[in-house]
Formats: sequence, structure tokens, C-alpha cells
Amino acid sequence: MKGKMSTQMGNIVIDRDVLAKYAGTATMECIGIVGMSSVTVQDGVAKLLKVENAGRGVSLSIVNNKIRMDLHVIVAYGVSIRAVAHNVLENVKYKVEEFTGMEVESINVIVEGVRIIDED
Repeated sequence: MKGKMSTQMGNIVIDRDVLAKYAGTATMECIGIVGMSSVTVQDGVAKLLKVENAGRGVSLSIVNNKIRMDLHVIVAYGVSIRAVAHNVLENVKYKVEEFTGMEVESINVIVEGVRIIDED
């Protein structure tokens, strides 16, 4: 399903893939996030996605023109998962609502893994 808005001049339609990529990019901007994880994780191995594929770590649906999303993330070792998740929730909700003009009804942050960041 696509997001829709009506204006005086016509309709605006936003594809799900656009929303997913935008939400994934907003997620990766958050401190403590190493990256997004593939939604189709098999065998318990979380695959770290590159920035250009960040949308593949987001599953979302649009119901009654409200966005619901699951963000599959990999966090940095040693950070507070609760603090990182809270930051992700606020940042993604704000950015997606500003970008689309649509309401974000719910966001679930699913931590798929923890990685040690190399400090070279």
C-alpha cells in the first residue's frame, strides 16, 4: 500500500520503498547504530546492510494512511540499547512525519545483533 495525501491541486502518492529507504537512512544517522539488518534473517545470522540498502532493514505498512514500521538494527557493543532505541524512535518518527506529512502510528526497534566497532 502507498501513502496518499490530497491537496488542492491533486494527489500525492508515496511508494512504500521510498518510505522504507528514508526511515532506514534516518535510523543509521543515530549514534550507537552500526547499521541495518536484513529483514529476512535466516539461521540466526544478522546480515549488515550498507547505507544504500538501508531500506531493506525496514518493514512497514500503511493502514488508514498511518505508518507502522519495524526497524531491524545492529547496535554498537557497549552502548545502552535502551538509550539507542529511544533515540531511534524519536529521530525516525520526527523525520518521517516531516518528510511525508503522514502520521507514524508505531515503530518497533528490533535489535538483530551487536557489533564491535573498529577504531582505526
